Order: sequence, then C-alpha cells, then structure tokens
Amino acid sequence: MPKSLTPRLAALRDEIHGYAKEFGLDFFETIFEMVSYDEMNMVAAYGGFPTRYPHWRWGMEYEQLAKGYEYGLSKIYELVINNDPCYAYLMESNPEVDQKLVMAHVYGHCDFFKNNFSFRHTNRRMIDDMANHATRVRRWIDKIGVEKVEDFIDRTLSLENLIDQHSPHIRRNPDPKRAEEEVKSNERVEGFKVGREYMRGYINPSEFLDSQRKRVEDEKQRAKKFPERPQRDVLLFLLEHAPLEPWESDILAILRDEAYYFAPQGQTKIMNEGWASYWHSTIMTRRALKDDEIIDYADHHSGTMGTRPGAINPYKLGIELWRDIEDRWNKGRFGKEWDECDDLRARRSWDKKLGAGREKIFEVRKHYNDITFIDTFLTAEFAQEQKLFVYGFNDKRNSWEIMDREFRKVKTKLLQGLTNFGQPIIEVVDGNHENRAELLLAHKHDGQDLKGDYARETLRNLQSLWRRPVNIITRYDNKGVMLRFDGTNHTEKKVEL
Repeated sequence: MPKSLTPRLAALRDEIHGYAKEFGLDFFETIFEMVSYDEMNMVAAYGGFPTRYPHWRWGMEYEQLAKGYEYGLSKIYELVINNDPCYAYLMESNPEVDQKLVMAHVYGHCDFFKNNFSFRHTNRRMIDDMANHATRVRRWIDKIGVEKVEDFIDRTLSLENLIDQHSPHIRRNPDPKRAEEEVKSNERVEGFKVGREYMRGYINPSEFLDSQRKRVEDEKQRAKKFPERPQRDVLLFLLEHAPLEPWESDILAILRDEAYYFAPQGQTKIMNEGWASYWHSTIMTRRALKDDEIIDYADHHSGTMGTRPGAINPYKLGIELWRDIEDRWNKGRFGKEWDECDDLRARRSWDKKLGAGREKIFEVRKHYNDITFIDTFLTAEFAQEQKLFVYGFNDKRNSWEIMDREFRKVKTKLLQGLTNFGQPIIEVVDGNHENRAELLLAHKHDGQDLKGDYARETLRNLQSLWRRPVNIITRYDNKGVMLRFDGTNHTEKKVEL
C-alpha cells in the first residue's frame, strides 16, 4: 500500500514546490505517495490509477513492466494523475537526486494539466470515478458471469478509439430543440392561393391544411437521414441506437468515459512531456542540485532524452522545441522581418534582445496541442539542428533506413502520425443502410489505407454490438471499396466514391 513521505522527502517536496512556484508554475494541490517497485508496476499497469475494473490486460501489462524492471530494461521514474488534487507516486528505492527530479517533473505535468485548454473539460475527480467504474463492473460480473463480461470488454476495447476526440471543444451538430423550432417555423403550409381573404376558409379548410402538413411531414421523415450528419463518435451512436442489454450499455458507457478522459493526454504527449522535462531540467540545474548530485542527475536525464532510429522520443522533441521557442522569442527570431531575411550571416547573429521567451512558452502551454504546436513552431532550422528525417523500410534492401530529409516531408510525416493519434478517422453515415437496419461507416481517407486484418476484426466487433450487418466504405488504390460483415462472412465490393 502507498505510504506517506518521510520527513526528509517531505522537506524536499516543500523545497521543490517553492522553486516551481518561484518560476511561475500554477498547479493543483499535489499529493506524493511512496510505493515499492512492485506497487509502482501495479499502478502503472492500471494506467496510473490505484483501482480499475477487473480485466486480464492489467495482468499482462504488469508482467511486461515487472520483467522490464527485473532485467534492467526499463524503469518507471514517475506516475502522476490528472486530478484535483493531483496524485503522484515516488519509488521508495530511488536515490534522493531522483526523487527531486521526479518531483520537479511532476509539478511541470500538474501545471500543464491545469492550464492547457485540452484538459479544460476533463473530469477532475476521475480517481474516484475509476473506483466507481470498477465497482459497477464487478457487480455485473457477479450477476452475469466473468467470461461474458470480459468477452464484451475485449470487443469494446478494440473500438475505444472510435470517439470524437474534439467533441468536448466544438459542437458538430446543432442543438436539437433549436433545430426543431427552426424547422417548424419554416413549415408554413399555405394551401391554394386565395385572392380574397374571406374565401380562405372555404378554399383551404382546416382538414385540407392538416392533411397537407401530414404529407409534408411524412415526406420529410422519409428523406431524413439517420444520423442526419456523419457522426464521428461511433461509441455514442452505439449507446443511443444499438440493441444493447442494460449491462452492455453500462460497460460501454464506462469504457467510452475513460477513453475521453485519456484522449487529451494523447493529444498533448509531446508538449506535456517536453514541458515537464523543461521544468525538471530548469529547477534541478538552477536551484535544486547539489555538487555531488550532478553526475547522477546528468546520467538519468540523458537516459530519458535518448532516442532510437525510426521513433520519436516525446521528452526529447518536446523539451528541445520548448527551448527553441524560448530562444527565438528572446532574440526576436520571428515575425515578418525575420521571415524575409535571406542573409545567412545576419540570421545567425540575429538578437533583438526582446527577452520575451518565458512569457511566450507560458502562452503556448495554454493554447496549443501537439498538432498545432508542431505545425506552428517546428521550423526548417530546428529540423536540421535536431537531425529530423523520414524513416522507412526499403523493400529492395530489406532494411530500415532514412527515406527523406526534406523539411516539408519530415513535418508532414510527423503531423500525419499525430492526427487522430495516427489512427484512421471513421464516421457513422447511415444507421439504416438500404433500409435494412444495417450500419454503414465511412473511412475519411487521408493517404493511409485501412489495414485489412484490423478492419475485418473491427467490423466483427461492431457487428456483435449492432446485431445486424456492418459495412464500411474505404479506398484502396484510389478505388472505392465497401467491406461488409454479416455476422458470418466477410465480403467486399467496389463502389463509386
């Protein structure tokens, strides 16, 4: 069980807390708890929460983490929960310098959780709700049976990415009540044209007008789409319209709720980890480090910043981009004059001494997510300095290698991997396809084809919830294809896009 901090660690926490406030960080109350390495692995396996619903995947995650720690392949330094108050865990076997580093890193995360717009609508009491979710699932297991519930969770987890991650911030569909009122206001059934007002009741009796209104309404209902607009939140559509049993609806709602909670963390992984790394580096090197801790700190910090070919390290990319923004705004390397300067010598020595870097990074921390962060601030100079390139598999040589160093291709490749977490965008376009109660989905093709095995398995799991055949329209080789699963067989046919 987690333990409270020792007096020495409590004093260090207060010290690091003071440094974080001194630098302007603004965060919720943060509660640190001590755990053993085994307890840390258990909490990490649960996604950072002390309690989750029962499922076999948590055991699998724990085994992987435990073996990684046992064989010296990996080590978890910190875990922090986006909550109010925030909860963070310290491993009791860590040396003092690591504890200080972790505390500084955690305060960076907590500041980001509180202030970045992506987290504005997240549940700040999720640690309690996770425990409630676990209790509800256990009750269904007692009532329905563990195998039936676990099988449903397995199928639903394969669909948990089929949400509209931006829906908390925008309204894609009009307010239904307002839309209905507007429609009614535009539905004036006039009947036949009347030259004299006193003849209106004879030429257009109320019974005739009522029948005309009914005809118009029937035509409108027949022409009405279901849903009226493509719906990206597939899980919500299933909750509202699939023939689910009460226990299935409850569990699906739980998993959808948790998917939305974790979505902002996926949208800001580079920014968030970079921001926390920036502040642990700043606090440690400028305030908290003792002379005899420098080597250990440098060793552990560099291990976190290490990169490998073909993979993005969000800690490294994030911290370097934050530092680049701060440096550019300190020196005035932005704006029309900077962009139009083509003198290489002048650009190298450019320094307006504005000193606005710290203010700028706090502004960026509040208003951006990973996609807008990369799109706005990753420059050609930064890509060259950080040696960014497109990495891919060469079929002829049967090896992974650098495919391109051109800045625009590098940036495009990076943004593609961040858009919708690098996963396909799927929408519900028809819940009554061909008037047979079949579900029709559409893949918004962005240059990446659907993987056939993944698509077939997803259709299988969707069909098990919809209880009727499920279809999806996608594109292969610039030709439209409809994939279909009817509960028994997978089929496909060509369609016009």
